[in-house]
This record gives sequence, C-alpha cells and structure tokens, in this order.
Amino acid sequence: MSTPPPMMLHLQTVPSRNGMLWIRHGFKVFQRRPMALAGLFSLFLFVSMLLLMVPGVGVMLLLMALPQLSLGFMLATHLVLQNQTPTASVYLMPFKLTPERRNTQLLLGACYALATVAISYLTGWIDGGSMDELQKLMGEGASADKIAEAAANPALLWGAITRLSLAALLSVPFWHAPALVHWGGQGLMQALFSSTLGVWRNRGAFAYNALLWGALIMGLGLSGSLLAGLLGLGQVLPILAMACGLLLSTVFYASLYFTFIDCFMFGAPGDLLKDKR
Repeated sequence: MSTPPPMMLHLQTVPSRNGMLWIRHGFKVFQRRPMALAGLFSLFLFVSMLLLMVPGVGVMLLLMALPQLSLGFMLATHLVLQNQTPTASVYLMPFKLTPERRNTQLLLGACYALATVAISYLTGWIDGGSMDELQKLMGEGASADKIAEAAANPALLWGAITRLSLAALLSVPFWHAPALVHWGGQGLMQALFSSTLGVWRNRGAFAYNALLWGALIMGLGLSGSLLAGLLGLGQVLPILAMACGLLLSTVFYASLYFTFIDCFMFGAPGDLLKDKR
C-alpha cells in the first residue's frame, strides 16, 4: 500500500444548517451499503466486549481504540462515496502509512484514554461514589425504593453534569484529530489544535447537529414505546431499541466524514452531496 502525501486542508466556516446536512448525508451513505457499515460497527462492539474481558489493560485498550473508530468510519464513508464496499481493513489502514503517522495515532489514543480515566476519577470524587453505588444496586436487582433513593442523591446529579460537560469538552480536540493525522499528516499537538479550531469555527453547525441528534433519539424512543404499548408488544421493545441503537450509531459515525470535509475543505466525491448549501 503506497503512502499518500499529506493533503492540503483549509479551515473554513459553514452555515449552521449544515448540521442537518451531515445527518442527511449519513443516512444516504448508510442506504448505499447498510450491511457493510452496520457490520463494521457490530464488529467494533464485538471487539470491545472481548477487550473488556482482558484484565488490567482491557479498558485502556478500548478507550485507546475509540478515536480510531471514528477514523475507521470516515475511511469507510470515503470508500462508499467511491462506490466501493468497506471492510474491516479500514480499522487497520491508519497504521499502514508512515511510522510517524502510526505513532501519532497511537499517541492520540493514549492521550484520549488517559484523559477519559482522569475525568472518571474526578467525577467519582465529585459524586462521592454515588454513581458506582447506583450501578451496583441496579446490577444486583435491588428494590425500586433503594434505587430511587440512590438516584435522588444530589451529588449524583452534579457528578453526571460534570461528567457530561468534561466528556463534551474532551471530544472537541479529538473530533477531527485522527483524520488530520491520516490525511493531513499533522503532528499530535497540531492535530488537536486544528480540530479544536475547526469545531469552534463551526460551533453553530455542531450545536444544531447535536440538537437534531438528541431530538431524533428521543423521538424514536418515545414513538417506539408508544407503539409497543398500543400493540401490546412490550416484550419486543428491548429488541427494537437495540436495532434502532445500532442503526443510529452507524449513521452517526458515517456522518462524521461530512463534518470533516466541511470544516477542512477535504476533497470528497461530490455525487452524493447534491443538497444546496
């Protein structure tokens, strides 16, 4: 496999309405290769479960792999746009380039894992271990009263707010960083800075995109619950929820490619992108 030279990437600002276009393009790409893309995400879930079974380092390895999940789906989407069928090899492509880019990808994963662990320890200190206690009670099948009492702990709310806020902030520098290393040949700090700048310059589109994803997830969840209740199919609700979760997760990761090409003017095939901006 020949090593592609670093591509010229130019930071640009797009309208907020592009936040909706990213989702629409994600669904269009999924429609082209639904089984291949869903299979890629299912494969990652399977490997994740195997990693969690590895004592000691399993969790860290899984956290290190998360940035490569987003890059793998960007590569998969890029292939779909060229009328090719992506395979599991997309997860290995970033490590087959130059040693410098491979090492930078590994450093990105390590930094993301360490930062995530730091956030976990910090939020655990803020909530006083109330989240762990709630999860323990739920896992043990405790009574509803005990679970409700644990969930009512004010520290749990502040810990959850802190966890979500810090996780959102952490995602900003890592959002485009793997792609900037892979296609742009950027170093670790440059990629993190460029990703942060790209998200900030297009914060309106990203905020709109996040709101739409939230509305879509809640809308599908509510519709599924109402439909299952009306038809008396409550027993199949978990199966429906799992299928919808797989669908939306796959589409979400497929849409990441379009956030990248919009923020950095990356040259993507244009036959799919027919929406007027």
